[in-house]
Amino acid sequence: MAEIVRLSEAVEALVCDGDMLALEGFTHLIPFAAGHEIIRQGRRDLTLVRMTPDIVYDQLIGAGCARKLIFSWGGNPGVGSLHRFRDAVQNAWPRPLEIEEHSHAGMANRYVAGASGLPFAVLRGYVGTDLAAQTETVKPVTCPFTGEVLTAVPALNPDVTVVHAQQADRAGNVQMWGITGVQKEAVLAARRSLVTVEEIVDELQPRPGVVVLPTWTVDYVAHVPGGAHPSYAQDYSERDNDCYIAWDAVSRDRDAFTAWVAEHLVQPDGAAR
Repeated sequence: MAEIVRLSEAVEALVCDGDMLALEGFTHLIPFAAGHEIIRQGRRDLTLVRMTPDIVYDQLIGAGCARKLIFSWGGNPGVGSLHRFRDAVQNAWPRPLEIEEHSHAGMANRYVAGASGLPFAVLRGYVGTDLAAQTETVKPVTCPFTGEVLTAVPALNPDVTVVHAQQADRAGNVQMWGITGVQKEAVLAARRSLVTVEEIVDELQPRPGVVVLPTWTVDYVAHVPGGAHPSYAQDYSERDNDCYIAWDAVSRDRDAFTAWVAEHLVQPDGAAR
C-alpha cells in the first residue's frame, strides 16, 4: 500500500546506487522534480531507462548519475540534441556512458512483458534497421506455429519507476489523464515505485480515459505541485517552452552546466525553475 511522504524521503528510501531507474512520461507529466532530487542526493552508477529521454536525463547524465542508458529516442523536443548525453558518449564526460538502443515499439513491449511477468516480448519490429546488429538485447525468434521469423526483446523490470500524475487520494490511489505514454506499464513492471502528484484529494472523481494506479501498485506518493515543470500536467500547468529552448545553450558547455546545477538544484523537494 502506498505511503504519502516527502519527495526527499521517497528518493532516499527507494533509489540506490547501481539501480535500474525509469522516469517515464511522454511530453506530458515528466517527473522532473524527482530527477532533480536524485541529483541532489548524489546517486551514482544508475542504469537509466526511458522511451524518450529528454532534458531531465541530460541533467542526470551530466551530473554523473548514470553509467548506462536504455532508450529508443533521445533529444531536446523541438530544439535539438542533448549535449550532456552527447558529451558522455563521445568524450566520457563526466564519465563513460554505455547505451542500449531500441525502437519505441520494442521499449513499450519490453515494459509490457515486465508488467506481465513474462521473460521477453515478441514483435514484428526492427525489420529494415541495423539495431539488431548493434544491440545485444534484440534477437530473432521463429514462431513455432507459422515459422515466421520475429524479433524478441527481454522484459524490462526496473528496480524503481518514477512517474508524475495529477492526483492521488489519501489512501495512495493515483490517477492521471491526458497523454500518458507507458507510465502504467512502467510502474507495474518495477520492483519499487514512486508517484509525484499535483494534488492530494479526498476522493478521486471518475474521468473519461483516466489511468488509475491502485494503491497496492505504488510504494510512495509525494505531493509535488509543479513537479513536471518544464513539461506540463494537463489541467494544472502549461509546458514551459522557453525553458527547453534555454537548455540548449546551458547544456552545450560543461562550465555553464555545472554552474546551472549549482544554482538551480539546491532547493529541496522542488523543481528547478
